[in-house]
Amino acid sequence: MTAMSVEKKVNGTNVTSLEPQFDPRALAEAEAIRTRAAAEAEALHTEAAGKAEAEKIKAVEEAERQRIANERAGMRLEKERADHLAHLAKKAAEAARSKADEEKADKAAADAEAAEAKRDGEQERSERWWKWGARGIYAVGLIIAAPVQFMHFWDRERPFLVAAPALLEGLALVLAFGAAWAVAHRRDVAPYRVGIMLGAAIAAGINMYGGMSDPRIGFNAGLIGAIASLGGPIVLMAYEHGIAQKADGIPSWRERRAADKVTEQKTAAAEQARAEKKAAADKAAADKKAAEERAEAEQKRRDEDRRTHHENVWGVADAMRSARGSQYVTEQIWADAWYRVTGCKTVGITLEIEAQSRAAQARMKMATDVPIIGDFSLVESQKGPRAKRDPDAPDGRRNNGGTPPVRRPGQTAPYSPLAKAQASIEQTTDKDSK
Repeated sequence: MTAMSVEKKVNGTNVTSLEPQFDPRALAEAEAIRTRAAAEAEALHTEAAGKAEAEKIKAVEEAERQRIANERAGMRLEKERADHLAHLAKKAAEAARSKADEEKADKAAADAEAAEAKRDGEQERSERWWKWGARGIYAVGLIIAAPVQFMHFWDRERPFLVAAPALLEGLALVLAFGAAWAVAHRRDVAPYRVGIMLGAAIAAGINMYGGMSDPRIGFNAGLIGAIASLGGPIVLMAYEHGIAQKADGIPSWRERRAADKVTEQKTAAAEQARAEKKAAADKAAADKKAAEERAEAEQKRRDEDRRTHHENVWGVADAMRSARGSQYVTEQIWADAWYRVTGCKTVGITLEIEAQSRAAQARMKMATDVPIIGDFSLVESQKGPRAKRDPDAPDGRRNNGGTPPVRRPGQTAPYSPLAKAQASIEQTTDKDSK
């Protein structure tokens, strides 16, 4: 069947149609150009909007970053200020503490000086009283004993005997002066003390004899005269003895007792320290012995276990131990022997265990790397379900000359990264299989 054309004629003459003729291809190209221009304009607009939004976000982020930096700088400044204030406070506290310590030390030194001055004053006062008290007792004894001796030695026919009391009492007095000289010049004072006691004993004996033989004197006067002749020199000699000990640096009985007490305390502390040191040494020795016993038992258990379960390795290890001169099969020797026998540097791993491990690793790698093909594949299901088209809906392309509608960015659902990776794996698998 041939196509029929309808010719327009007027009075039998062909007439050219006055309707404008349009080329569909040109229209399609024009529509494509317009569409591309609109898309480019839309892309430029979107790009400009994105850049503006990015600049805005960047400005906001920069402002936030600057705020955070300023805040951190402020916090750091506050911390430095607080540290500086704490440093100043610490310095002030140290200065106050040092000043307080200095004041305390000065006060302690002043108190010590005051106590020492007070002690020295007390010693001087007591020594002065002791000195004049001894001399006073001697003078009183001389006053009592001299008249008794005068009465005993008085004789009209022998008046020269009146000087005998001066000789007897003066003998002890002069020897007392000699003892004081010996003390002052750091000489031996014992002879003077013996002479003092002999002179005093002679005078006391004479006084006692006169009181008992002469009724004019009487027993009481003779007795008190004897006591006076002995008491004065004894008191004076005791005074000189104390002065001599002080000059020679000889400690007193109280000082010796305090020194003995300190010595006893030091001795007790030393004994306690020696006992504690000995106890600590004994404990350390016991702990060391116990540790050695535990180590020996552990080494024995380890050797027995290795000998029982790894006989071939144990033979090599024992040979290496003997060659190296070691007492036990150490961990280093055992590791070297294990490597020599099994070829594995990891102790406890054999060829069978290594093979099983590598096979298991290969199976795991295959199970994790092989792509999923079939119902569980993600290639076909990477997009969401689409809405079904109504079969009675008109075709939108019929009103625009058959040109498909313009698709805008964002209308197509994006592909999933997992689907992309899966598709890449499947393509690689297909190429390898071909």
